[in-house]
Amino acid sequence: MTEPLFVIPLWADLTAVALGGVQGALFASGFRGQRRLDLLGVAIIGILFGMGGGLIRDLLLGVAPATLQSDWYLLTAMAASLIGMLLAGLFQRLNRVIVSLDAFVIGLFGAFGTSKALALGLPVVPAVFVGVCAAVGGGVLRDVIMGLPVAIMHVGSLYAVAAAAGCVVLATLDAFGVNLVVAAIVGIAVTTIIRILAVIFDLSLPEQRMLYRRKVAVETAAIPIVRPAAEPD
Repeated sequence: MTEPLFVIPLWADLTAVALGGVQGALFASGFRGQRRLDLLGVAIIGILFGMGGGLIRDLLLGVAPATLQSDWYLLTAMAASLIGMLLAGLFQRLNRVIVSLDAFVIGLFGAFGTSKALALGLPVVPAVFVGVCAAVGGGVLRDVIMGLPVAIMHVGSLYAVAAAAGCVVLATLDAFGVNLVVAAIVGIAVTTIIRILAVIFDLSLPEQRMLYRRKVAVETAAIPIVRPAAEPD
């Protein structure tokens, strides 16, 4: 007898999609000048951000995408994008709300991805990988569609790292027999807190060029530096 397929509660999945849709629409609405988007463009970005994480998660797991199994996902993403457009002016003045919303959305998608992977029998490391991909997938799709540098590939506040930390905590708690729902809640909290603290204190991983320069400085420390003599006035 096979175990039943793990199913994320519809209300929880739709909550993540809705929050992601609002976040994506707010991001797209903030562009000015040549990068301005029309209403359809903003809606598309909102839908991609809201549904992208779930699509990537299920494609990696080799299961039918949950976001395509119900009318509610697309309808929710579209409605959330509309709300994000209409309230863009208000939300953009509430920076703390935006940061908290972004952190919570990352945590939701990461927890859902890791939980579903673990329930389907994946080992811990691949399950965490799926969770991180689900957490950052919507943002990657958004940046690619908009022709922007992919945010997680560049120096900035901890994004994928926060998602990975939450997913690792979730997987670790599950390995110790903690209820998967409880582990998911803790994982979401960890991701959210790390992401918010990273934004507040401007924390980021070291820039690659900084590491390279540090290495060069060590290797050339014994080489005397010859400076040209100053020219007389």
